[in-house]
Amino acid sequence: MLKLKFTEAEKQALHQERFNHPHPRVQKRMEVLWLKSQELPHWQICQLAQVSENTLRAYCRDYKAGGIEKLKEIHFRRPQSELVAYLDTIEAELRVHPPATINEAVERIETLTGIRRSPTQVRVFLKSIGMRCLKVGSVPAKADIEVQENYKKKF
Repeated sequence: MLKLKFTEAEKQALHQERFNHPHPRVQKRMEVLWLKSQELPHWQICQLAQVSENTLRAYCRDYKAGGIEKLKEIHFRRPQSELVAYLDTIEAELRVHPPATINEAVERIETLTGIRRSPTQVRVFLKSIGMRCLKVGSVPAKADIEVQENYKKKF
């Protein structure tokens, strides 16, 4: 069992943060440590807070290492695409010569970078850099040239 000493000020801070912190994960950490400060046994803390013993130990280690501020840290894993390294090259090329389809964008990105991605991944990447697919329509009245010209001027 980890032995932690809590001052009254720390107990008050834990009590305050377990309800008022904006992030629910931090609230849970504060709840667990507040229960620990009330000198409850680990099995009871785990049952009340619905966390595993390993999680409880990890929270206690974090608190011991950095106090309440360490418990407030949130680290999410956000993987980035390998295409980010070529962002400027891709964006410059595709803005000058926009692809007509996503499959064309896939091919052009592959020739630029040597990295092949699925059309869905390319679509998400292009959207993340501010590019979007444009809706296209068919030219009406294929037999009537005047109607086609008016349509091209209008749109």
